[in-house]
Amino acid sequence: MIRKLAKSIREFRKPTILTLIFIVGEAIIEVFIPFITAAMISAIEEGAHMEDIIRTGILLAVMACASLACGAIAASTCAKASAGFAKNLRHDIFYKIQTYSFENVDKYSSSSLVTRLTTDVANVQISFMMIIRTAIRSPLMLIFSVIMAYIMGGFLATAFVVVIPVLAVGLYLISRKAMPAFRRVFKKYDRLNESIEENVRAMRVVKGFSREEYEKEKFDAAAETIRDDFTKAERIVALNSPLMQLCLYFNMVFIMLVGSRMAILGLGGVNVGQISAMLTYGMQILMSLMMLAMIFVIITMSAESAKRICEVLDEEPALRNPESPVFSVEDGSIDFENVNFKYSASAKRYALADINLHIPSGATVGIIGGTGVSKSTLVQLIPRLYDVTNGSVKVGGVDVRDYDIETLRGQVAMVLQKNLLFSGTIKENLRWGNANATDEELIEACRLAQADEFINSFPDGYDTKIEQGGTNVSGGQKQRLCIARALLKKPKILILDDSTSAVDTKTDAFIRSGFKTYIPETTKIIIAQRIASVQDADMILVMDGGKIVSCGTHDELMLSSDIYREVYEQQVNGGEDNE
Repeated sequence: MIRKLAKSIREFRKPTILTLIFIVGEAIIEVFIPFITAAMISAIEEGAHMEDIIRTGILLAVMACASLACGAIAASTCAKASAGFAKNLRHDIFYKIQTYSFENVDKYSSSSLVTRLTTDVANVQISFMMIIRTAIRSPLMLIFSVIMAYIMGGFLATAFVVVIPVLAVGLYLISRKAMPAFRRVFKKYDRLNESIEENVRAMRVVKGFSREEYEKEKFDAAAETIRDDFTKAERIVALNSPLMQLCLYFNMVFIMLVGSRMAILGLGGVNVGQISAMLTYGMQILMSLMMLAMIFVIITMSAESAKRICEVLDEEPALRNPESPVFSVEDGSIDFENVNFKYSASAKRYALADINLHIPSGATVGIIGGTGVSKSTLVQLIPRLYDVTNGSVKVGGVDVRDYDIETLRGQVAMVLQKNLLFSGTIKENLRWGNANATDEELIEACRLAQADEFINSFPDGYDTKIEQGGTNVSGGQKQRLCIARALLKKPKILILDDSTSAVDTKTDAFIRSGFKTYIPETTKIIIAQRIASVQDADMILVMDGGKIVSCGTHDELMLSSDIYREVYEQQVNGGEDNE
């Protein structure tokens, strides 16, 4: 896990190494300052000359400045290294997520991925900063201070033999008790983020049903559980301070009482300077142990975050390019050969079963069926968003698994059921279909998608800002913008997954008419609930229970398919065609 995360340091290795070097320098200087101070006090006690005292004072000032400089440089390089490490880590996680197929994404909730990219990375960043700075400094200070204490104090250093084990065991027990609570907290962050995300995205629904109080209660419940676990952990960690104070005062009392007695009686050559140094070294030792305990807690907290990050980085994409991929799609013909599909190996039934179908290039195909009959699942196999469980799907006569994935998806445009727009201008959203499209091409695509009129009604026209998710445009406007975006791609296959449900039948007819002139050679697959949207198609598929139960033209299905005829009659009687 550490090795995997360390790969994200990359170009920030230099500031990381410099931090370690300057931290070592700072620690060495700091442990020698009490030694020289003790020597100066002893010299003053013995009647040293003023010149010697001034020289020693200057040396101490230089050492203090050098220690300050080392600490300041280490702080600067540490900040640069940790911030750079976090940036690279976010980059690696985000880029890894981009390689995921739908199957991989299905394993994680969006709120969980957001938490891993933000909170978890922040925790690991703090841990990394502590490791390269404090986690190096504290052990060095502890070791150097103990050595210098024995050199300076002899018998007085016995106090540390008692204090260090007591403090070390106490801090270990405190940290061990706090760990489980910290682990639970990070699992509950996902739930909190999910509550926030759902509330913000569904704000109109929440207000429409006057469910603000319910959402507040749900958020408070999630926040309360996090608070409880943090409080429990912090109560345990708070015991660090009294334990530290107990050991510190024991150490001071022991050194003052025993050291003063030895100095007065002239035992062991102990003097005031040594007692002063021992008190300073005692403080350094105890502070080092306390810092190590804090580091242990922080690393414990970030270990769970690191584990969650590594889960994302270790996740292997379910879909990969073949060793020798095909980089060109000849045409838009589509063949399903004995296709069976289920979303997971453990699923009891197939989402699609016994699918055999040939769609000629340039044909218009309609798909009709009830909710949950796997219409969307069928078309998602074409751009290889999922791989078939059995059988094969071919585009242009080539199995989709043999194509370069980017090449295949570059020739397949999908307008999904959930129409998504990104924050930015209308132009920026449209150019997702073709980054190099001219303004004239944008306008032409929007005219064919029946979007040009409402775009021009905005004060800023095509430079109108779209809010995140397209919340400042209506459902029908959003659908037409997404269709225009797909048209700009000029693909060999265009898939409309119930993407005209929010527009009236007249506008729907105009959009389909535009396809014939703008992309006549493109294979068009239209999933719809309205028969009016597909009745002019070259081929109409009727699906039920994950199977194609009927196939033919409108007139043929009116004679041969009870399901199709029943849907048609219901819609005609309901005035669907008169909208």
